[in-house]
Amino acid sequence: MGERRGAAVRAAAIVLGAGACYCLWRLAAGGRQGQRNRAGAARNPPSDSSPPAPTHIMDVDALQKLIRLLQATDDPLIQEKALISLSNSAAFSVNQVYITEVCRNVESAPLNSDLQLAGLRLLTNMSVTSDYHHKMINSIPCFLHLLSEGSERTQIQVLKVLVNLSANPAMTRYLLRAQVPSLLLLFDNCINRDILLRALVFAANLKKNVNNEDGTMIQDEYSEDSIFFTLCRDTAPFAQKLASLLHHPDAEVKEQVVRILTQ
Repeated sequence: MGERRGAAVRAAAIVLGAGACYCLWRLAAGGRQGQRNRAGAARNPPSDSSPPAPTHIMDVDALQKLIRLLQATDDPLIQEKALISLSNSAAFSVNQVYITEVCRNVESAPLNSDLQLAGLRLLTNMSVTSDYHHKMINSIPCFLHLLSEGSERTQIQVLKVLVNLSANPAMTRYLLRAQVPSLLLLFDNCINRDILLRALVFAANLKKNVNNEDGTMIQDEYSEDSIFFTLCRDTAPFAQKLASLLHHPDAEVKEQVVRILTQ
């Protein structure tokens, strides 16, 4: 056992070392590029749906070694570092056949742990396009549990995933069926701005998709504690929350509230 773990650690050091060097280079290059672009950059709602920039962090062989390492070790520190490296190269298709395993890691990791956050960051990068959303369907209850029980840092990260999923009309039914008794608590003036704004984008995406269904939504398939009832059926409490948020000092928050109210 000790020899196996030692071999895993050595393999991690070799593969992750290359990734770390690249990340440092990316940070330096990004800083220079950011200085050139910052003056003209426009502020956009945090939809988290823009595809990641092309990356050459590792070749396919190195990525496959990382995946085998994740399958072979139970060491949280090694798993965390491997997930971070994979996250930086999420555009590679070899990663996207690994989504279900990452979802399992997120579910089994300690709540609010760095390992759980690393997995969520990887899923965020992998969900910027809709091609692999179906692989995350079974993890929707887990994501919403983290949204209810997680720390602010975890809530922000899981909302990035949920915003990406909610932008895909094919995921609407799966999200609306889910149960989040505490969902309304997120739509409050005292909530962390990053959480509130992403929760509003999530709700706005779902409302838009429901309205585009042309009446084909079958209301009987949703329970009374589902997201569907909160946002689309028993709407009075949600409407009261939105009315209060119209007085929020942040312009982007008010913009998303208006987007929901005018759909």
